[in-house]
Amino acid sequence: MSQTIGFSQEYQPVIDPSMNEIEDHYLNRQAEAFLNEISTTIRAIPPQYPLPRERELSLFLLDALLHDKYAAHRPAVQRFYKTQIIAALDEMQNLSVTEGAKIWKLYNMGFVVRTKSVTIAFDLTSGESSDSEGFKLSNDIMAQIIKHCDALFISHRHRDHKDLWIAEQFIAQDKPVVTPPQVWENEPIHEKITHLKREAHTLQKLPIKNKTIELDVVVYPGHQMSRHENNVTLIFSPEGISYAHMGDQINEGNFMVDYEWIDHVKEHFKVDILLPPSWTNEILRIVQGFNPGLVIPGHENELGHTLDDRVPFWGDSEYLELTYAELKASNYPVVLMTWGESYHYTPKRSR
Repeated sequence: MSQTIGFSQEYQPVIDPSMNEIEDHYLNRQAEAFLNEISTTIRAIPPQYPLPRERELSLFLLDALLHDKYAAHRPAVQRFYKTQIIAALDEMQNLSVTEGAKIWKLYNMGFVVRTKSVTIAFDLTSGESSDSEGFKLSNDIMAQIIKHCDALFISHRHRDHKDLWIAEQFIAQDKPVVTPPQVWENEPIHEKITHLKREAHTLQKLPIKNKTIELDVVVYPGHQMSRHENNVTLIFSPEGISYAHMGDQINEGNFMVDYEWIDHVKEHFKVDILLPPSWTNEILRIVQGFNPGLVIPGHENELGHTLDDRVPFWGDSEYLELTYAELKASNYPVVLMTWGESYHYTPKRSR
């Protein structure tokens, strides 16, 4: 069923100050028209591998819309985002997983992964980093998502990956929040956060669900270049499904130390699902180091970034000398998803 993303036809203030009212309102109408078409297509052709051409073109069209400097302030973009996330929440409320894993992609590097017994959240945010009050999700919506999760892992301290209110809600419900030491290091919440050892290939236990389940977890000592601690977390569900979230992991210039463990993860563990940032350089090398059964990139179109730094689904290989195109051309299954979409993984590929 197609879904209209329309907005009120009442007076709309000028959003882009470089435009007059007629020009600016045209972009509102264009966003509405294009997002209606995008919505129709991505619902008819959900996330899958290989990527159908029609779905790929819809994601490219979404790239173009979201590279409007003021995209987060456009009413149709706000409604599209909220509609997508509410659809994901509806799935979370009604879906039981009996085999494999269900992966929901939320905003930026926000993911929720559910297996039969546990539901784990990563880098969960409201979209506040877009700097648009009309774009960000309400506390009520976020509270409902939190209700369905058993633990929260935050990769690093940047605002598009962490949200203090969300972390406080997890802790108030006795659900662990795991971060690197740098996150909220001078805030009262710091002592309530779980800080697992950042140690390559070392399995640790994390009690969840009122200590009725112990997750096996590896926290790789990653970085966003040399300045920021970035946890790369590999989780093993009780059902034996393994998934790794990479946050903003990137190696650049003279800072290449993380390849000492990235290149060898596959020698220590079987990884089913890898959730890397789409913009990290040498992404193909990173994927080869983990050798996963499925790759779902994240971090496309972060609306709080400048236009050149809103990495698109089409890849932009000149940005940071990315190898994204090579990854998509490889034999690794890569599933592209936008906000609120989901994919059901079953471990069929032998490695």
